Amino acid sequence: MEYLDPKNDFTFKRIFGDHPHLCMSLLNSLLPLSEEEQIVEIEYLPAELVPDIPILKKTIVDVRCKDKRGRQFIVEMQMYWTRSFQNRVVFNASKAYVRQLDKAKEYKLLQPVYALSLVNDIFEPDMKDEYYHYYKIVNVHNLEKRIDGLEFVFVELPKFKAKNITERKLQYLWLKFLTEIEHGDETVPEELLEDALVKEALDYLKTSSYSKAQLEYYDRYRDSILTERSVYLDAIEKGTNKGIKIGIEKGIEKGIEKGIEKGIEKGIEKGINVSMRKVAKEMKKKGYDTNLIMELTNLSKEIIEKL
Repeated sequence: MEYLDPKNDFTFKRIFGDHPHLCMSLLNSLLPLSEEEQIVEIEYLPAELVPDIPILKKTIVDVRCKDKRGRQFIVEMQMYWTRSFQNRVVFNASKAYVRQLDKAKEYKLLQPVYALSLVNDIFEPDMKDEYYHYYKIVNVHNLEKRIDGLEFVFVELPKFKAKNITERKLQYLWLKFLTEIEHGDETVPEELLEDALVKEALDYLKTSSYSKAQLEYYDRYRDSILTERSVYLDAIEKGTNKGIKIGIEKGIEKGIEKGIEKGIEKGIEKGINVSMRKVAKEMKKKGYDTNLIMELTNLSKEIIEKL
C-alpha cells in the first residue's frame, strides 16, 4: 500500500477541506488558543468565496471556515516561500475581517480572523530552532496590551523535528503527519496510527482511496510544483551569477572599493531583471497564466504583455 504526500494541494484539501472534525483538530493543535477558546464546531464557507487559480496556487486559500462564535479561520499549505506570500496572507485575512461588515453592521460585532500558514520551506534561516512563528497586534512597549482582530501563525515545516514538541501531543502528531510522509511511502510511523483522527487522515492518503482521474490530477499538481520550482531557482541562479559578473566589472572600472560594492549591487539587480524577462518570455510562449508569471518573476503585467 502506497501513501500520497499530504502537502499536495489535492490531498490537503480532501483531508482538511472535506472533513470538519479533522480541520478543527488541526486548528486547535496549531493555533495559540486557550482551553476556553478551543474550537468546538466549524462550518466551511461557500466555495465561491475561495479563489480558483490554476496550477501553483500561491494565492489560493486551501480552507476557510468559521465557528459558532463567528471567528474565521484560514488554512493554507504553501509549498515554497516567496517574498510576497506573507503580504498576501495579511491581505486575505484582512479581507475576511472586513467582509464581516456586510452582516455585522456594527464594528463591535466583528469577530477575530486567524490565519494558519503551513510552509514547506525555510524563510527565517537566522532563527535556526524556531519553526513556529506567531504574530498578533501588540503594544511594542507592553506586550500584554493587544488589539484583537487579526492573528497569524506561520509554520516552517522543514525545521520541525520530533524532539521539538514536549507539551502539545496533537500538534506533534499533525506536524509529524505533514513532514514525515512522502509520496510513494509504503509505511508510516507507528505512533501516527495510535491517534484516531490522524489515523483517519492517513486512510485518505492511501492511493487505493482515489480514482484514476483523481490520481492523475494529483500527479499534474505535483509535476507543476517541481517544474515551477526549478524555473524559479534557475532564474535566481542565472540572474545572480550574471549580476555578480557585471557588478565586479563595473566596480573595477571605477577603481575604488565603493564602486565595486555599488556595482555588484546594481549588477545583481540588473542581471536578475534580465534573466527574469527571459524566463517570463519563455513561460509566456508555453501558455502560462499571466498571474503565475508575475508571481514567479516579480515583473509587472505591462512588461509581461510587451514581451
